[in-house]
Amino acid sequence: MELKLHDYQKRAIEMILSTPAVGLFLDMGLGKTAIALTAANALMYDSFEIARVLVIAPLRVAEDTWSREAEKWDHLRHLRISKILGSAEKRKAALKEDADIYVINRENVVWLIGYLEDHKKPWPFDMLIIDELSSFKSSQAKRFKALRRVRPLCDRVVGLTGTPAANSLMDLWAEMYLLDRGQRLGSTITGYRQRYFRPAYFSGPVVYKWEPMKGSLKEITEKISDITVSMKAKDYLELPERIDNTISVHLDEKAAAVYQRMEREALVELDGEEITALNAAAVMTKLLQLSSGFAYDEKKEAKRIHTLKLDALKEIIEAAASPVLVYYNFTADRDLILNEVEGSVLLDSDKAVKDWNDGSVPVLLAHPMSAGYGLNLQEGGHIVVWYGVPWSLEQYQQANARLLRQGQKHTVMIYHLVSSGTVDDQVMQSLVKKDMTQSTLIEILKDRRAMV
Repeated sequence: MELKLHDYQKRAIEMILSTPAVGLFLDMGLGKTAIALTAANALMYDSFEIARVLVIAPLRVAEDTWSREAEKWDHLRHLRISKILGSAEKRKAALKEDADIYVINRENVVWLIGYLEDHKKPWPFDMLIIDELSSFKSSQAKRFKALRRVRPLCDRVVGLTGTPAANSLMDLWAEMYLLDRGQRLGSTITGYRQRYFRPAYFSGPVVYKWEPMKGSLKEITEKISDITVSMKAKDYLELPERIDNTISVHLDEKAAAVYQRMEREALVELDGEEITALNAAAVMTKLLQLSSGFAYDEKKEAKRIHTLKLDALKEIIEAAASPVLVYYNFTADRDLILNEVEGSVLLDSDKAVKDWNDGSVPVLLAHPMSAGYGLNLQEGGHIVVWYGVPWSLEQYQQANARLLRQGQKHTVMIYHLVSSGTVDDQVMQSLVKKDMTQSTLIEILKDRRAMV
Protein backbone atom coordinates (compact mmCIF):
# COMPACT_ATOMS: atom_id res chain seq x y z
CA MET A 1 0.00 0.00 0.00
CA GLU A 2 1.20 3.50 -0.80
CA LEU A 3 1.39 5.89 2.13
CA LYS A 4 -0.22 9.22 1.28
CA LEU A 5 1.20 11.60 3.82
CA HIS A 6 -0.88 14.36 5.33
CA ASP A 7 0.69 17.82 5.41
CA TYR A 8 1.17 17.61 9.18
CA GLN A 9 3.00 14.28 8.74
CA LYS A 10 5.30 15.82 6.15
CA ARG A 11 6.11 18.66 8.55
CA ALA A 12 6.86 16.21 11.35
CA ILE A 13 9.15 14.14 9.09
CA GLU A 14 11.02 17.27 8.01
CA MET A 15 11.46 18.19 11.66
CA ILE A 16 13.08 14.82 12.39
CA LEU A 17 15.35 15.08 9.34
CA SER A 18 16.55 18.56 10.23
CA THR A 19 16.78 18.31 14.03
CA PRO A 20 18.95 15.79 15.92
CA ALA A 21 16.54 15.56 18.88
CA VAL A 22 12.78 15.84 18.41
CA GLY A 23 9.74 15.28 20.58
CA LEU A 24 6.63 14.43 18.57
CA PHE A 25 3.82 15.20 20.99
CA LEU A 26 1.14 14.07 18.58
CA ASP A 27 -2.33 13.10 19.59
CA MET A 28 -3.46 9.50 19.34
CA GLY A 29 -4.25 8.37 15.82
CA LEU A 30 -2.02 10.85 13.99
CA GLY A 31 0.36 8.16 12.69
CA LYS A 32 3.44 8.63 14.86
CA THR A 33 4.85 5.20 13.94
CA ALA A 34 4.61 5.80 10.19
CA ILE A 35 6.19 9.24 10.61
CA ALA A 36 9.13 7.90 12.60
CA LEU A 37 9.75 4.96 10.27
CA THR A 38 9.59 7.15 7.17
CA ALA A 39 12.09 9.60 8.66
CA ALA A 40 14.41 6.80 9.82
CA ASN A 41 14.28 5.22 6.37
CA ALA A 42 15.24 8.52 4.75
CA LEU A 43 18.13 9.07 7.16
CA MET A 44 19.34 5.52 6.57
CA TYR A 45 18.94 5.05 2.84
CA ASP A 46 18.72 8.56 1.36
CA SER A 47 21.24 10.65 3.31
CA PHE A 48 23.16 7.71 4.87
CA GLU A 49 23.36 9.53 8.22
CA ILE A 50 22.46 6.53 10.36
CA ALA A 51 22.99 2.77 10.25
CA ARG A 52 20.97 1.23 13.08
CA VAL A 53 17.88 2.35 14.95
CA LEU A 54 16.79 1.21 18.41
CA VAL A 55 13.07 1.50 19.09
CA ILE A 56 11.93 1.26 22.72
CA ALA A 57 8.22 0.54 23.05
CA PRO A 58 5.58 -1.02 25.32
CA LEU A 59 5.66 -4.82 25.02
CA ARG A 60 2.55 -5.34 22.88
CA VAL A 61 3.61 -2.51 20.59
CA ALA A 62 7.14 -3.91 20.31
CA GLU A 63 5.75 -7.32 19.40
CA ASP A 64 3.35 -6.15 16.73
CA THR A 65 2.96 -2.51 15.78
CA TRP A 66 6.37 -1.56 14.39
CA SER A 67 6.80 -4.62 12.19
CA ARG A 68 3.16 -4.47 11.06
CA GLU A 69 3.52 -0.79 10.12
CA ALA A 70 6.69 -1.48 8.11
CA GLU A 71 4.99 -4.33 6.24
CA LYS A 72 1.94 -2.19 5.53
CA TRP A 73 3.60 0.55 3.44
CA ASP A 74 5.39 0.00 0.13
CA HIS A 75 8.28 2.38 0.84
CA LEU A 76 9.08 0.67 4.18
CA ARG A 77 8.84 -3.03 3.33
CA HIS A 78 12.58 -3.37 2.72
CA LEU A 79 13.37 -2.43 6.32
CA ARG A 80 14.79 -5.34 8.27
CA ILE A 81 13.36 -5.47 11.78
CA SER A 82 14.77 -7.51 14.66
CA LYS A 83 12.75 -7.87 17.85
CA ILE A 84 14.85 -8.03 21.02
CA LEU A 85 12.14 -9.82 22.98
CA GLY A 86 11.57 -13.05 24.88
CA SER A 87 14.17 -14.97 26.86
CA ALA A 88 17.70 -13.71 27.41
CA GLU A 89 19.00 -16.10 24.77
CA LYS A 90 16.43 -14.92 22.22
CA ARG A 91 17.27 -11.29 23.00
CA LYS A 92 20.99 -11.92 22.50
CA ALA A 93 20.33 -13.67 19.19
CA ALA A 94 18.11 -10.81 17.99
CA LEU A 95 20.82 -8.32 18.93
CA LYS A 96 23.30 -10.16 16.70
CA GLU A 97 21.01 -10.12 13.66
CA ASP A 98 21.90 -7.83 10.77
CA ALA A 99 18.94 -5.47 10.75
CA ASP A 100 17.96 -1.84 10.26
CA ILE A 101 15.49 -1.45 13.12
CA TYR A 102 15.86 -3.19 16.47
CA VAL A 103 12.74 -3.12 18.66
CA ILE A 104 12.87 -3.78 22.41
CA ASN A 105 10.25 -3.49 25.12
CA ARG A 106 10.92 -0.83 27.73
CA GLU A 107 11.19 -3.39 30.56
CA ASN A 108 14.35 -4.79 28.93
CA VAL A 109 16.16 -1.48 28.48
CA VAL A 110 18.13 -1.97 31.70
CA TRP A 111 19.08 -5.50 30.60
CA LEU A 112 20.23 -4.34 27.16
CA ILE A 113 22.46 -1.56 28.42
CA GLY A 114 23.84 -3.72 31.24
CA TYR A 115 24.54 -6.58 28.83
CA LEU A 116 26.47 -4.37 26.43
CA GLU A 117 28.42 -2.75 29.26
CA ASP A 118 29.23 -6.04 31.02
CA HIS A 119 30.54 -7.59 27.80
CA LYS A 120 32.39 -4.40 26.84
CA LYS A 121 30.49 -4.17 23.58
CA PRO A 122 30.20 -0.77 21.88
CA TRP A 123 26.81 0.91 21.72
CA PRO A 124 25.59 -0.14 18.25
CA PHE A 125 22.72 2.29 17.66
CA ASP A 126 23.09 5.79 16.25
CA MET A 127 19.38 6.62 16.34
CA LEU A 128 17.00 6.11 19.24
CA ILE A 129 13.20 6.20 18.98
CA ILE A 130 11.31 6.11 22.27
CA ASP A 131 7.72 5.09 21.62
CA GLU A 132 5.58 6.46 24.45
CA LEU A 133 8.19 8.82 25.84
CA SER A 134 5.86 9.46 28.77
CA SER A 135 6.80 6.04 30.18
CA PHE A 136 10.21 7.58 30.97
CA LYS A 137 8.76 10.44 33.01
CA SER A 138 10.29 9.28 36.31
CA SER A 139 13.86 10.42 36.83
CA GLN A 140 14.22 7.82 39.61
CA ALA A 141 13.30 4.84 37.45
CA LYS A 142 16.03 2.36 36.55
CA ARG A 143 15.10 2.52 32.87
CA PHE A 144 15.62 6.30 32.82
CA LYS A 145 18.96 6.10 34.62
CA ALA A 146 20.20 3.38 32.27
CA LEU A 147 19.13 5.25 29.14
CA ARG A 148 20.66 8.43 30.48
CA ARG A 149 24.09 6.74 30.46
CA VAL A 150 23.97 5.93 26.75
CA ARG A 151 22.13 9.03 25.58
CA PRO A 152 25.41 10.81 24.58
CA LEU A 153 26.13 7.91 22.21
CA CYS A 154 22.97 8.48 20.16
CA ASP A 155 23.34 10.98 17.31
CA ARG A 156 19.60 11.25 16.87
CA VAL A 157 16.70 10.81 19.28
CA VAL A 158 12.97 10.92 18.63
CA GLY A 159 10.44 10.78 21.44
CA LEU A 160 6.84 9.85 20.60
CA THR A 161 3.87 10.45 22.87
CA GLY A 162 0.39 11.88 22.86
CA THR A 163 0.50 12.63 26.59
CA PRO A 164 3.83 14.29 27.51
CA ALA A 165 2.44 15.66 30.78
CA ALA A 166 -0.63 13.55 31.49
CA ASN A 167 -0.36 13.92 35.25
CA SER A 168 1.76 17.02 35.77
CA LEU A 169 4.22 19.39 34.14
CA MET A 170 6.75 17.73 36.45
CA ASP A 171 6.69 14.75 34.07
CA LEU A 172 8.35 16.79 31.33
CA TRP A 173 11.81 17.09 32.88
CA ALA A 174 12.94 13.45 32.48
CA GLU A 175 11.34 13.17 29.04
CA MET A 176 13.04 16.32 27.77
CA TYR A 177 16.35 15.33 29.32
CA LEU A 178 16.44 12.21 27.14
CA LEU A 179 15.99 14.49 24.14
CA ASP A 180 18.37 17.40 24.81
CA ARG A 181 20.38 16.23 27.87
CA GLY A 182 19.13 19.09 30.02
CA GLN A 183 19.81 22.01 27.68
CA ARG A 184 16.33 23.51 27.94
CA LEU A 185 14.86 22.52 31.30
CA GLY A 186 18.07 22.11 33.28
CA SER A 187 20.40 19.25 34.12
CA THR A 188 18.62 18.17 37.34
CA ILE A 189 15.03 17.57 38.38
CA THR A 190 15.70 19.55 41.58
CA GLY A 191 16.69 22.66 39.67
CA TYR A 192 13.69 22.29 37.36
CA ARG A 193 11.34 21.94 40.34
CA GLN A 194 12.81 24.94 42.17
CA ARG A 195 12.57 27.16 39.13
CA TYR A 196 9.05 26.38 37.96
CA PHE A 197 7.08 24.90 40.90
CA ARG A 198 6.02 25.54 44.46
CA PRO A 199 4.69 23.18 47.18
CA ALA A 200 0.91 22.82 47.00
CA TYR A 201 0.23 19.96 49.41
CA PHE A 202 2.67 19.00 52.13
CA SER A 203 3.08 17.73 55.67
CA GLY A 204 6.16 19.03 57.43
CA PRO A 205 9.15 18.59 55.14
CA VAL A 206 7.35 16.08 52.89
CA VAL A 207 5.76 17.59 49.78
CA TYR A 208 3.05 15.43 48.21
CA LYS A 209 2.15 17.73 45.36
CA TRP A 210 3.93 20.51 43.51
CA GLU A 211 2.06 23.03 41.41
CA PRO A 212 3.44 25.22 38.62
CA MET A 213 4.12 28.83 39.50
CA LYS A 214 2.38 31.57 37.54
CA GLY A 215 3.79 31.78 34.03
CA SER A 216 5.63 28.43 34.25
CA LEU A 217 3.58 26.72 31.55
CA LYS A 218 4.23 29.52 29.08
CA GLU A 219 7.95 29.64 29.86
CA ILE A 220 8.41 25.86 29.68
CA THR A 221 6.47 25.68 26.42
CA GLU A 222 8.63 28.40 24.87
CA LYS A 223 11.84 26.71 25.98
CA ILE A 224 11.03 23.37 24.38
CA SER A 225 9.12 24.63 21.33
CA ASP A 226 12.12 24.51 18.98
CA ILE A 227 12.48 20.70 19.27
CA THR A 228 8.87 19.62 19.80
CA VAL A 229 5.89 19.20 17.50
CA SER A 230 2.50 19.23 19.20
CA MET A 231 -0.74 18.48 17.37
CA LYS A 232 -4.27 17.51 18.31
CA ALA A 233 -6.14 14.89 16.32
CA LYS A 234 -9.34 16.96 16.22
CA ASP A 235 -7.48 19.63 14.26
CA TYR A 236 -6.30 17.24 11.54
CA LEU A 237 -8.55 14.19 11.45
CA GLU A 238 -12.23 13.59 11.23
CA LEU A 239 -12.58 11.27 14.20
CA PRO A 240 -15.70 9.20 14.88
CA GLU A 241 -18.30 10.36 17.35
CA ARG A 242 -17.83 9.18 20.93
CA ILE A 243 -20.67 8.40 23.32
CA ASP A 244 -19.94 7.72 27.01
CA ASN A 245 -22.28 5.73 29.21
CA THR A 246 -22.07 5.08 32.94
CA ILE A 247 -23.80 1.88 34.02
CA SER A 248 -24.52 2.04 37.74
CA VAL A 249 -24.33 -1.32 39.46
CA HIS A 250 -26.37 -1.25 42.65
CA LEU A 251 -25.07 -3.56 45.37
CA ASP A 252 -27.70 -5.66 47.08
CA GLU A 253 -28.02 -5.44 50.85
CA LYS A 254 -25.65 -8.33 51.53
CA ALA A 255 -22.94 -7.16 49.09
CA ALA A 256 -23.22 -3.56 50.35
CA ALA A 257 -22.78 -4.69 53.95
CA VAL A 258 -19.68 -6.70 53.06
CA TYR A 259 -18.23 -3.79 51.09
CA GLN A 260 -18.92 -1.26 53.87
CA ARG A 261 -17.38 -3.49 56.54
CA MET A 262 -14.28 -4.10 54.46
CA GLU A 263 -14.04 -0.42 53.54
CA ARG A 264 -14.07 0.50 57.23
CA GLU A 265 -11.30 -1.99 57.91
CA ALA A 266 -9.23 -0.71 54.99
CA LEU A 267 -9.63 2.91 56.05
CA VAL A 268 -8.98 2.14 59.69
CA GLU A 269 -5.49 1.07 58.59
CA LEU A 270 -4.85 4.76 57.91
CA ASP A 271 -5.96 5.96 61.35
CA GLY A 272 -3.39 7.64 63.54
CA GLU A 273 -1.04 8.62 60.72
CA GLU A 274 -0.84 11.10 57.90
CA ILE A 275 -1.94 9.54 54.64
CA THR A 276 0.98 9.30 52.24
CA ALA A 277 0.83 8.71 48.51
CA LEU A 278 2.22 5.21 49.00
CA ASN A 279 -0.27 3.92 51.53
CA ALA A 280 -3.10 5.84 49.87
CA ALA A 281 -2.42 4.01 46.61
CA ALA A 282 -2.45 0.66 48.41
CA VAL A 283 -5.77 1.37 50.12
CA MET A 284 -7.32 2.73 46.93
CA THR A 285 -6.33 -0.47 45.12
CA LYS A 286 -7.99 -2.52 47.86
CA LEU A 287 -11.19 -0.45 47.67
CA LEU A 288 -11.33 -0.73 43.89
CA GLN A 289 -11.04 -4.51 44.26
CA LEU A 290 -13.92 -4.50 46.71
CA SER A 291 -16.06 -2.36 44.40
CA SER A 292 -15.26 -4.77 41.57
CA GLY A 293 -16.70 -7.60 43.66
CA PHE A 294 -13.89 -9.52 45.35
CA ALA A 295 -11.43 -9.46 48.21
CA TYR A 296 -8.33 -11.45 49.04
CA ASP A 297 -8.35 -13.80 52.03
CA GLU A 298 -5.44 -14.72 54.31
CA LYS A 299 -4.13 -17.13 51.66
CA LYS A 300 -4.13 -14.35 49.05
CA GLU A 301 -6.92 -16.08 47.18
CA ALA A 302 -9.66 -13.92 45.63
CA LYS A 303 -13.04 -14.42 47.29
CA ARG A 304 -16.00 -13.23 45.24
CA ILE A 305 -18.40 -10.85 47.03
CA HIS A 306 -20.72 -10.29 44.09
CA THR A 307 -20.93 -10.76 40.31
CA LEU A 308 -23.13 -7.75 39.57
CA LYS A 309 -20.60 -6.20 37.21
CA LEU A 310 -20.35 -9.50 35.36
CA ASP A 311 -24.13 -9.54 34.95
CA ALA A 312 -24.07 -5.97 33.61
CA LEU A 313 -21.25 -6.88 31.19
CA LYS A 314 -23.23 -9.84 29.86
CA GLU A 315 -26.23 -7.57 29.24
CA ILE A 316 -24.09 -5.11 27.27
CA ILE A 317 -22.56 -7.92 25.19
CA GLU A 318 -25.95 -9.45 24.46
CA ALA A 319 -27.45 -6.12 23.41
CA ALA A 320 -24.42 -5.07 21.37
CA ALA A 321 -24.61 -7.80 18.70
CA SER A 322 -21.11 -6.59 17.83
CA PRO A 323 -17.56 -7.30 19.14
CA VAL A 324 -16.78 -5.77 22.53
CA LEU A 325 -13.41 -4.71 23.94
CA VAL A 326 -13.36 -5.13 27.74
CA TYR A 327 -10.74 -3.50 29.95
CA TYR A 328 -10.12 -5.06 33.36
CA ASN A 329 -8.00 -3.93 36.31
CA PHE A 330 -7.41 -7.11 38.28
CA THR A 331 -6.52 -10.72 37.44
CA ALA A 332 -9.43 -11.99 39.54
CA ASP A 333 -11.83 -10.13 37.25
CA ARG A 334 -9.96 -11.32 34.17
CA ASP A 335 -10.27 -14.95 35.23
CA LEU A 336 -13.96 -14.55 36.08
CA ILE A 337 -14.77 -13.06 32.66
CA LEU A 338 -12.75 -15.65 30.75
CA ASN A 339 -14.59 -18.42 32.59
CA GLU A 340 -18.08 -16.95 32.40
CA VAL A 341 -18.28 -15.02 29.13
CA GLU A 342 -18.56 -17.22 26.08
CA GLY A 343 -16.16 -16.36 23.26
CA SER A 344 -13.95 -14.11 25.40
CA VAL A 345 -10.30 -14.02 24.35
CA LEU A 346 -7.37 -12.53 26.24
CA LEU A 347 -5.22 -10.01 24.39
CA ASP A 348 -1.86 -11.70 24.95
CA SER A 349 -0.46 -12.31 21.46
CA ASP A 350 -0.17 -10.98 17.92
CA LYS A 351 -2.72 -13.63 16.89
CA ALA A 352 -5.29 -12.18 19.29
CA VAL A 353 -4.81 -8.75 17.72
CA LYS A 354 -5.17 -10.16 14.20
CA ASP A 355 -8.22 -12.26 15.07
CA TRP A 356 -9.89 -9.26 16.71
CA ASN A 357 -9.25 -7.02 13.69
CA ASP A 358 -10.51 -9.81 11.40
CA GLY A 359 -13.79 -9.82 13.30
CA SER A 360 -13.48 -13.35 14.65
CA VAL A 361 -13.28 -12.42 18.36
CA PRO A 362 -16.63 -11.48 19.95
CA VAL A 363 -15.14 -10.32 23.27
CA LEU A 364 -11.53 -9.17 23.61
CA LEU A 365 -10.25 -8.87 27.16
CA ALA A 366 -7.31 -6.53 27.80
CA HIS A 367 -5.49 -4.74 30.58
CA PRO A 368 -5.00 -1.01 29.85
CA MET A 369 -1.30 -1.19 30.69
CA SER A 370 -0.61 -3.80 28.01
CA ALA A 371 -3.09 -2.66 25.37
CA GLY A 372 -3.17 1.06 25.99
CA TYR A 373 -0.32 2.12 23.72
CA GLY A 374 0.14 1.91 19.99
CA LEU A 375 -2.10 -1.02 19.09
CA ASN A 376 -4.54 -0.51 16.23
CA LEU A 377 -7.78 -2.25 17.20
CA GLN A 378 -10.29 0.00 15.43
CA GLU A 379 -11.00 -2.54 12.69
CA GLY A 380 -12.38 -5.12 15.09
CA GLY A 381 -15.12 -3.22 16.87
CA HIS A 382 -16.43 0.05 18.25
CA ILE A 383 -17.62 -0.80 21.78
CA VAL A 384 -15.48 -0.44 24.92
CA VAL A 385 -16.48 -1.61 28.38
CA TRP A 386 -14.49 -0.57 31.44
CA TYR A 387 -15.14 -3.42 33.88
CA GLY A 388 -13.22 -1.50 36.52
CA VAL A 389 -12.67 2.26 36.30
CA PRO A 390 -8.91 3.00 36.33
CA TRP A 391 -7.07 5.51 38.46
CA SER A 392 -4.61 6.44 35.70
CA LEU A 393 -5.92 9.14 33.36
CA GLU A 394 -3.14 8.42 30.86
CA GLN A 395 -3.99 4.71 30.68
CA TYR A 396 -7.67 5.56 30.33
CA GLN A 397 -7.13 7.95 27.44
CA GLN A 398 -4.65 5.74 25.65
CA ALA A 399 -6.79 2.62 26.01
CA ASN A 400 -9.89 4.33 24.60
CA ALA A 401 -7.82 5.51 21.65
CA ARG A 402 -7.33 1.92 20.48
CA LEU A 403 -10.82 2.18 18.96
CA LEU A 404 -11.36 5.95 18.86
CA ARG A 405 -8.91 6.67 16.06
CA GLN A 406 -8.51 7.23 12.34
CA GLY A 407 -10.03 4.37 10.35
CA GLN A 408 -12.89 3.75 12.79
CA LYS A 409 -16.10 3.64 10.76
CA HIS A 410 -18.65 3.64 13.59
CA THR A 411 -19.61 5.72 16.60
CA VAL A 412 -17.48 4.57 19.53
CA MET A 413 -19.50 3.56 22.58
CA ILE A 414 -17.64 3.62 25.90
CA TYR A 415 -19.36 1.98 28.89
CA HIS A 416 -18.17 2.34 32.49
CA LEU A 417 -19.37 -0.19 35.06
CA VAL A 418 -19.57 1.71 38.34
CA SER A 419 -20.56 0.19 41.67
CA SER A 420 -22.65 2.94 43.23
CA GLY A 421 -21.85 3.90 46.79
CA THR A 422 -18.21 2.85 46.40
CA VAL A 423 -14.96 4.56 45.41
CA ASP A 424 -15.93 3.85 41.80
CA ASP A 425 -18.17 6.93 41.95
CA GLN A 426 -15.38 9.26 42.97
CA VAL A 427 -12.80 7.80 40.62
CA MET A 428 -15.27 8.27 37.77
CA GLN A 429 -15.83 11.89 38.78
CA SER A 430 -12.08 12.47 38.84
CA LEU A 431 -11.73 10.97 35.35
CA VAL A 432 -14.41 13.33 34.05
CA LYS A 433 -12.64 16.29 35.66
CA LYS A 434 -9.26 14.94 34.43
CA ASP A 435 -7.92 15.34 37.96
CA MET A 436 -6.10 12.12 38.86
CA THR A 437 -3.29 13.52 40.99
CA GLN A 438 -1.94 11.98 44.18
CA SER A 439 -3.43 14.80 46.24
CA THR A 440 -6.88 14.02 44.83
CA LEU A 441 -6.48 10.37 45.73
CA ILE A 442 -5.52 11.32 49.28
CA GLU A 443 -8.47 13.70 49.60
CA ILE A 444 -10.88 11.01 48.38
CA LEU A 445 -9.67 8.62 51.07
CA LYS A 446 -9.85 11.31 53.74
CA ASP A 447 -13.44 12.09 52.74
CA ARG A 448 -14.44 8.44 52.82
CA ARG A 449 -12.74 7.90 56.18
CA ALA A 450 -14.80 10.74 57.60
CA MET A 451 -17.96 9.03 56.33
CA VAL A 452 -17.40 5.60 57.92
